[in-house]
Amino acid sequence: MNARNHPLESPGRTTAEWQAADAAHFLHPFTDHRALAGRGTRVIERGEGIHLWDTEGKKILDAMSGLWCVNVGYGRRELIDAATRQLERLPFYNSFFQTTTPPAIELAELLAEVTPPQFEHVFFSSSGSESNDTIVRMVRRYWDLLGQPQRQVIIGRENGYHGSTMAGASLGGMKGMHAQGGLPIPGIEHIGQPYQFEHGRGMDRAEFGRVAAGWLEQKILAIGPDKVAAFIGEPVQGAGGVIVPPETYWPEIQRICDQYGILLVSDEVICGFGRTGHWFGCERFRTRPDLMTFAKGVTSGYVPLGGVMVGERVARVLIEQGGEFAHGYTYSGHPVACAVALANIRLMQREGLVERVREDTGPYLARQFEALEDHPLVGDAETCGLMGALHLLRDKAAGTPFDPALEVGMVCRAHCFGNGLIMRAVGDRMIIAPPLVMTRAQIDEMGALIRRCLDLTLAELRERGWF
Repeated sequence: MNARNHPLESPGRTTAEWQAADAAHFLHPFTDHRALAGRGTRVIERGEGIHLWDTEGKKILDAMSGLWCVNVGYGRRELIDAATRQLERLPFYNSFFQTTTPPAIELAELLAEVTPPQFEHVFFSSSGSESNDTIVRMVRRYWDLLGQPQRQVIIGRENGYHGSTMAGASLGGMKGMHAQGGLPIPGIEHIGQPYQFEHGRGMDRAEFGRVAAGWLEQKILAIGPDKVAAFIGEPVQGAGGVIVPPETYWPEIQRICDQYGILLVSDEVICGFGRTGHWFGCERFRTRPDLMTFAKGVTSGYVPLGGVMVGERVARVLIEQGGEFAHGYTYSGHPVACAVALANIRLMQREGLVERVREDTGPYLARQFEALEDHPLVGDAETCGLMGALHLLRDKAAGTPFDPALEVGMVCRAHCFGNGLIMRAVGDRMIIAPPLVMTRAQIDEMGALIRRCLDLTLAELRERGWF
């Protein structure tokens, strides 16, 4: 490969040249490739704090933390140095064949410290998708060892997201993903999501939470309690649109799992490591999961790493009765990833980021989002820690949504990108999950950008006759 074709040796490429090379060779995730090639990609080349810069020199406020993950912000020297030191000392070794590395051991110890008390063991992977694949294997192995191999069924939720691998996409309940590839795989069932606008308008919120949780019990009884292995859910549904459940929802889910003896799995890939103002979302919503998946924020996205925290109920059976667990990954416990995770978690502890989100910036963001409810487009604004959603409605007084075919959320997203703000559209819900290092002043900066983009969206909708 000559220097002209090597991206690290060709900083002088124009944006058009980068876009042409991207269209020629790079198949992006969750993308209409033909449409993307026609529009051209946005080429990001630098990040610092909560901001990014593209190859045109445009400054962008990253209100999505990359992809829910850059919790400590861009350019943190502590993480860069940790990776460099480990690369110099031992860039890789596997954890097969009765072997381990110091960073993997230290990280396992630290994770046992920061997670809820029932967790003393961790199984490492490289992503949230791999972690949730591991859940399927581990849950079914657990019941096999207990002499109940018929307990195969794992229940998830419609519009939940647990990754895009065969098992991860099956556990999730997104119809667009299930339409491709013959999903879900056998033994996966789903119940409705605790989204009051969709399922419980006019109902008291606390009562709706109990009703929505009750769908789990109905499903267990329909399948047969002796066949159900586990229930999996995100404390707050992230990619589904930041669906924050009523306070009554998760305690009732816990009660139902306890009553029927099924395992409770908390998918903390998005909610873990401070996003909700607690180290983990299960703590925010007062559940005691038996298994907990993580990724993203464990390294602030600097290096891929994921895993499953295994509660003692499951760990004791796997360790004492299981023999070999025939499952694992080349990069389980990758020393560089573990070294970066150690530096990341220690930085979060040192700077008190979780406490800051819970006591200061999270409540401040909630007030700023509530103020946006006066906008003609915003029917509802909700937050949980440093994540939030604005629901765009055609008639907020009547609760009337836009025709989905209009893709109003995408109209708003285009104005966001055009005005230096990364804000994601999930249908007509505009969502954010900014870096946890964000200050009050930066929340104000973000709020002003959001209001400007809402105004521009409203003007365009009126021009088109849609509002």
